[in-house]
Amino acid sequence: MYLIMVYDIKVERVFKVLKTARKYLNWIQNSVLEGEISDAGFAKLKLELKEIINPEEDSIVFYVMRTTRYTSRETMGIQKGGEEMII
Repeated sequence: MYLIMVYDIKVERVFKVLKTARKYLNWIQNSVLEGEISDAGFAKLKLELKEIINPEEDSIVFYVMRTTRYTSRETMGIQKGGEEMII
């Protein structure tokens, strides 16, 4: 599956969330990661993030796509993140 992860985390936990998510996904820009991930990997990512975040203060949104066939990504301005990826 293809996953886009967007997060809004309190400053004291943001580095741990980013470090954990980068084990599974590619960093695209501030608070956004994306990439191919297995169902098992997605379950493990969520389990690890659950141990870090405070659900009363933090928010993580996952956009799950079973296929990238009908999706595209367009960037305006500077390109951030590591690898250049096209959805």
